[in-house]
Amino acid sequence: MINPEQITNFVLMLAPLLLSLTLHEYAHARTALAFGDPTAKLMGRCTLNPLVHLDLVGTLCLIFANFGWAKPVPVNPNNLHPRRLGDIMVSLAGPLSNLGLAVVCGVGLRLMISFNADMSSPVMDGLWTILIRTFGVNICLAVFNMIPLFPLDGHHVLREHLPEHMQAGFMYWQMRYGQFALMALIVLPQFIKLPIDPIGYLFSHAVGLAARIVLFGVV
Repeated sequence: MINPEQITNFVLMLAPLLLSLTLHEYAHARTALAFGDPTAKLMGRCTLNPLVHLDLVGTLCLIFANFGWAKPVPVNPNNLHPRRLGDIMVSLAGPLSNLGLAVVCGVGLRLMISFNADMSSPVMDGLWTILIRTFGVNICLAVFNMIPLFPLDGHHVLREHLPEHMQAGFMYWQMRYGQFALMALIVLPQFIKLPIDPIGYLFSHAVGLAARIVLFGVV
């Protein structure tokens, strides 16, 4: 039988992820609209309603594996003005929104430390847990999405910084092999004993560095 503590832990795990993924996709949609592409708005994606952004498989993975994804926001690059800058900014908008939310959470954590919040209080303890988990989730999302592999945002940013004569070849490789390379980075360390888990290493060091800066003011 599920007890109240299990329900609370589930909500404290799921809520930061849903909030962060929703904000990420909303930022893509709003930035695309700002640069002249109404595609996402016409499809109802310029909203903070998480139900609009949820992907069925991604949500199931979120619930059962603590890792998931939302539906990608549709963008027509031909509508963006200027196109190249617009594509870069639309791609960066998602990770930057996650960094922004991490900063907000970091400020909240610093205030709790500065004012010696009573952590024996269930309210303060719950608030600390929500802030620290949301902080960590958003640092991970920002870093993960900047990996330059399809379908992550980083491959768009890298493509637009390449000379035009190299972009077609780059995208051919990405569309054919990018997602498999990404899955290998995520899945293989779980089944094969490797000296290092690349994604896990990236996450732990990014969150650790951000936490030292925000909570203790040191690098």
